[in-house]
Amino acid sequence: MTEPNLGLRERKKRDTRKALSDAALELMFERGLDNVVREDIAERAGVSVRTFNNYFAGKYEALAYRHIERLRRSAGLLLTRPAGEPLWTALTEALIEPLREDGAGGPPTPAMLAETRKLQAAPEMQAAAAKAIGDDLVVAIAQRTGTAPTDLYPKLVAAGVHAVYLVALDAYSHSDPPEPVTTVLRDALTQLFQGFPTPNH
Repeated sequence: MTEPNLGLRERKKRDTRKALSDAALELMFERGLDNVVREDIAERAGVSVRTFNNYFAGKYEALAYRHIERLRRSAGLLLTRPAGEPLWTALTEALIEPLREDGAGGPPTPAMLAETRKLQAAPEMQAAAAKAIGDDLVVAIAQRTGTAPTDLYPKLVAAGVHAVYLVALDAYSHSDPPEPVTTVLRDALTQLFQGFPTPNH
């Protein structure tokens, strides 16, 4: 997704963050979470350790950035969905598309799921993921529903979506046989949205 309002310097910073996060994930699946260190992440991404330290406090922040960045992209995608599309359909597609773009639509291997479970169980990862909701999704939902970002409704929807997202990731990591994360997330969002009414104006 292009971001015409983002300056060149900010795009470069975002690209560097994503490269470091991608490198961290690749190394986690190759070597195991316990064997990933910042020096190797920096080397894989083609930057110095000092550059890594300028962006992340450690490997867990680097790994959590993928989750944060996908939700940010989802917020942008939500605003591009057809105007007449129901909110829940638009949200579902906006949340799943970044996963597809990142190649996460295929079934994982048992080894990948084992490392994913280890990652999700780490307190450092849980703390980093808790910060992921941000304001972007709240603002996008408010704009989509004709509410204000300070209203209760967009905040509740964003918080609910984020909670379900995390639950879906946990269910995905325990799926047996392994299922694509997009399949698990779509099912989880469907169950959530069946219990939330659309606001009346």
